[in-house]
Amino acid sequence: MEHTGSYYAATRNFATDYPRLEGTQRADVCVVGAGFTGIATALTLAERGYSVAVVEANRVGWGASGRNGGQLINGISGLAKIEKRLGPEYADLLWDIRWRGNEIVIDRVARYAIDCDLKHGFVEVALKKRHLDYIQEYAEERAAHNFPHRYELWDAEQTGANLGTSRYMGAFACYRDGHLHPLNLCIGEARAAENLGVRIFEQSPVVAIDHGANPRVRTETGHVDADAVVLAGNAYLSLQQKELTNLVFPAGSYIIATEPLSAEIVEEINPLDVAVCDLNEIVDYYRLSADKRLLYGGRCNYSGRDPASIAKAIVPRMLKVYPQLKDVRIDYEWGGKIGIVLNRIPAVGRIQGNVYYCQGYSGHGVNATHVMGEIMADAIAGTLERFDVFASTPHFRIPGSQTFGNQIIALGMLYYRLKDML
Repeated sequence: MEHTGSYYAATRNFATDYPRLEGTQRADVCVVGAGFTGIATALTLAERGYSVAVVEANRVGWGASGRNGGQLINGISGLAKIEKRLGPEYADLLWDIRWRGNEIVIDRVARYAIDCDLKHGFVEVALKKRHLDYIQEYAEERAAHNFPHRYELWDAEQTGANLGTSRYMGAFACYRDGHLHPLNLCIGEARAAENLGVRIFEQSPVVAIDHGANPRVRTETGHVDADAVVLAGNAYLSLQQKELTNLVFPAGSYIIATEPLSAEIVEEINPLDVAVCDLNEIVDYYRLSADKRLLYGGRCNYSGRDPASIAKAIVPRMLKVYPQLKDVRIDYEWGGKIGIVLNRIPAVGRIQGNVYYCQGYSGHGVNATHVMGEIMADAIAGTLERFDVFASTPHFRIPGSQTFGNQIIALGMLYYRLKDML
């Protein structure tokens, strides 16, 4: 399958055209999936001298990695729960993990000269009193860690001046976070990996994995024999049903892109060119593209089914924040699936000792996928400290999540919607 009709696909720097997997290939590691997790893992392994083959069912960055909001945000969902379970002695390790993905992305964009419109600045906005308490805690937390990067607390007046809306009570801005063109980042990293010897195969759905000392990853037209395998399919992964079924279920997320905005409107609504996300459980998020479109996203339904019109579902939410955009044309609308885990902690582990998996970033994937790629590479090399932090986490499986996924999502979204309304 080809890319969805997104703004990102329309403005990608390169259209990938890697061959289908045919015949026999041999590699130290076979990675299944060419989204952020798979490509980040492959690039990390190649930087360390491993031979790697990546097998992708569609195109590089085809899923959420090439469709998401493009927000580079610190953290991995569920880290606070992990610290509570493991104890305060893990606090420093988890703090480092929280920021490591950002560091990897920023470093690779510079090292490999990846043109992905990387900008610094991410703002979390408060819609209610308890949100103001959250952002105060963010500032105190950074102060306690002697955080070396710029961050700011904004009151309601400053928030209104910086974001051109009176909707918010305050905000927290962090300039180690930021935003970017995710598909161009993913493709750029794939090209960097290819230059280091990684073999990438597209349009090659994996049909089975034969386990053993040297597992074999099979497609309809070929196979890869490897010492280790990494499963990096996230919401679209259907392999290893016995081990992975009911751990992660897919939820829909949707984005629109306006026509390019005038310089006057840009100066009014986002003069600092920051990414924005509210602090509700079911979030709205937005930012400007490089050509000054407003990209506005959120989960615009609660049934798990795609809406008949994404724009009709999202535009009213955008106009609550920016009524001045009521006459602006919508040029793109698209959606996709993200992997949700019930406890919001990524599902990480290995099967029969040498088939590794990591999935379920619950909507916080740009940072998380990159640190997970490094954690997967560490584990394959025998360093398991960070891997075990996640692999030791117990997960509650959701019975029937594959069959009754829409109903489960609807119930879950209703619960969180009610929390937002209270």
